[in-house]
Amino acid sequence: MRILLFCLILIVMSSCKKSEETPTFDMLCEAYFKDKSALNPLEATLYGQMEYNDLLEIEMTDSYRAKQAEFYSKYDKALAKVDTTALDDEQKLSYGIMAWELETGREMLRHNRNLMPIHQFDGTHLTMGMLASGEGAQPFKTEKDYRNFLKRLERFAVWMDSAEAYMRKGMEKGIVIPRALALRVVPQFRDMANGSVEDNIFYSAVRNMPAGVSAQAKSELEKSYAAVIADRIVPRFKRMADFIEKEYAPACRETSGIGSLPGGDALYRTLVKQWTTTDLAPDEIHELGLREVARLRNEMEGVKKQVGFKGTIKEFFDHVRARRELMPFTEPGQVIRNFEKIHDRIRPNVDKLFSLQPKTPFEVRRTEAFREKTASAEYMQGSPDGSRPGIFYVPIPDVTKYNYYADEDLFLHEAIPGHHFQVSLQQENEKLPDFRKFNWFGAYGEGWALYTESLGHELGLYRDPYQYFGMLGSEMHRAIRLVVDTGLHSKNWTREQAIQYSLDNEAESEASIIAEIERYMAIPGQALSYKIGQLKIIELRKRAETRLGNRFDIRAFHAQVLESGVMPLALLEKKVDRWIAAKSK
Repeated sequence: MRILLFCLILIVMSSCKKSEETPTFDMLCEAYFKDKSALNPLEATLYGQMEYNDLLEIEMTDSYRAKQAEFYSKYDKALAKVDTTALDDEQKLSYGIMAWELETGREMLRHNRNLMPIHQFDGTHLTMGMLASGEGAQPFKTEKDYRNFLKRLERFAVWMDSAEAYMRKGMEKGIVIPRALALRVVPQFRDMANGSVEDNIFYSAVRNMPAGVSAQAKSELEKSYAAVIADRIVPRFKRMADFIEKEYAPACRETSGIGSLPGGDALYRTLVKQWTTTDLAPDEIHELGLREVARLRNEMEGVKKQVGFKGTIKEFFDHVRARRELMPFTEPGQVIRNFEKIHDRIRPNVDKLFSLQPKTPFEVRRTEAFREKTASAEYMQGSPDGSRPGIFYVPIPDVTKYNYYADEDLFLHEAIPGHHFQVSLQQENEKLPDFRKFNWFGAYGEGWALYTESLGHELGLYRDPYQYFGMLGSEMHRAIRLVVDTGLHSKNWTREQAIQYSLDNEAESEASIIAEIERYMAIPGQALSYKIGQLKIIELRKRAETRLGNRFDIRAFHAQVLESGVMPLALLEKKVDRWIAAKSK
């Protein structure tokens, strides 16, 4: 008996030693996710990884970039040791995704975009404001939650100092954002610094402290938050606003695209690769955009004829922009309720197209006031445990001018079955390693959301020709992005040239178009992801329909696209092709 027990101990010890010496691929994926989350704690919080809620990396610094380089090198070496022939199909996808991320991350480090850490569209200064509101991903349920964010807020003061320091380095090297964008940032910082401490956005959660926090802790936290906001955050916001207005903006560039920067052409090509997950050249994308704009313009002419409008297509754009029947709302709640009605309308038909549907709850909310003026409609994913719903944020800066002609397709894109289905199903899939559950590739994610806009007829929408025109307008908007983004960043287009091209080809208001063009100026390449991804998914669906004939099942196709989450488009194509081949036998 003792000999048998001794042998069993040796076997267990040998097994443990072997496990330590030769970690499995799943263990590698787990380690990759933990290291990646530690490098990106704000993203980790957004994805529901609560253990990072007190951390904030200062991502523009040289020391942080050295950490990134070390991370890429570590996992390059780890992947080189993996025997890919021993991996199943899902693991092979994980291997391919990880390899792609490492390669693209290394490429991004060759450029010095970190010298431009602030712009008006997104970034740490705006994310911190969203988290502080108490209505986002940062939890404020316990005393520990409040102390976590207090640590993050203290670190944010250091972030602000570093941002200014690296912007000054950018000024010295001529690596600065367009002046038009710099001037947009100034009121953001001023608005977040105005008023009393108790009215400040960073004090929001303190005003609504839960009953479970003791009276003593509540008093301590109120004093601590007030001190940090008054002594460290507000002064830095005021200083940043003054610095940008008086020093930075005058030193900023008049050009609109990053191609005008030192090394800008190479940086843009890397960003195109990052956002489209393809090797398409900017010129190829520009020409594709021109073809798509022409095709969609022809479709729009058909709607104009259908409603009996006799003028030109540009006059029809003006007609749609100004049509009072399309601006019926008098208070913001009516806009939110209209989206809820759209949800009710499609609900009976969703089962016909989707066998996979998420469990995560869903809400429509108005965008917070502090960022509403410059925000676009957007989706914010829910938490994996369902404690925080997926949220569709709608900016309503002036309800009397809110034109709802495109709201049906907007709901499909941002909510159901667009981002809410895709992101929630990905997070809920227990078969995926965590680094894939909480991941994002714009070409797949935005491509999927744009693809779902084309499902409106099948879901019971677009009965009104103006709503169908809204769908065409939204697709045209994404086609225009291919033209203007590449135009700005690789063909020396001006901001005004890009605005005029958009005004000539879509029905969005001039104010909306200006905000969009400035968005493309701020985040080059991101706008390309939508149409590139959509066209690939449409191509794959047509391929499956052609090859499978009457064996094609739309629910099964959608399951194939959705079940494994986001990935580079080449990997998605291989996955769907394997499915087609298996179904063909």
